[in-house]
Amino acid sequence: MSTTLDGKVVLVTGASSGIGEATALALSAEGALVAVGARRADRLESLARKAPGEVLTLELDVTDPESVRAAVAATVDRFGALDVLVNNAGVMLSGPIAGADTTEWTRMVETNLLGSMYTVHAALPHLLASKGTVLQISSTSGRIASANSGVYAATKFGITAFAESLRQEVTTQGVRVVVIEPGFVATELASHITDPTMRAAAQQMATSMRILHPEDIANAIVYALTQPEHVAVNEILIRPTDQTR
Repeated sequence: MSTTLDGKVVLVTGASSGIGEATALALSAEGALVAVGARRADRLESLARKAPGEVLTLELDVTDPESVRAAVAATVDRFGALDVLVNNAGVMLSGPIAGADTTEWTRMVETNLLGSMYTVHAALPHLLASKGTVLQISSTSGRIASANSGVYAATKFGITAFAESLRQEVTTQGVRVVVIEPGFVATELASHITDPTMRAAAQQMATSMRILHPEDIANAIVYALTQPEHVAVNEILIRPTDQTR
């Protein structure tokens, strides 16, 4: 028998679009009290208007530990607890390693990997108290690295490694750790790619198959979070049916 999310307090990072936005709306529809954080805080107001339940909007930069601590504190101050952290904030700046702009590497490592680590660190005392859940958004790139995505894949492999270490540390204390690994999803992620060849390749891939929608990932997240307390869904790999690797 599945459990309900009614009244559970959830913090979703990277919630201004795509998977983060869809997840926040899906969890709100399930009765959760949702705090949403993003750098583009103006976009969160429209999300809050669309959500069926109570939503707290937060300006959040996951690369700044102080911003992360403030967002967690504001969530707990508003709702009294924290039951679920959805670590979704991320950037994908694909391109070849040779001749790369290494500032893009830094941005990916700081946002995707360190950002998720900072957020776990700030949220963990509250999640231990509530016997809550850490849910990390990784990628198929966290399982299979491919050419022209070396650093992005490294950050996603890192998320998976960090999550497994965290799981071993906290699972006997009642905190569940879930890793979601989406394949190609219709989000803004690919539009941030600065390498024109890689951006064109991503656009071509998007038109060559029936790609996933953010709501597909949100549905999987709801599934993982509504399992009975003794059931830990540690990993979900979701690809479009048409995606070969």
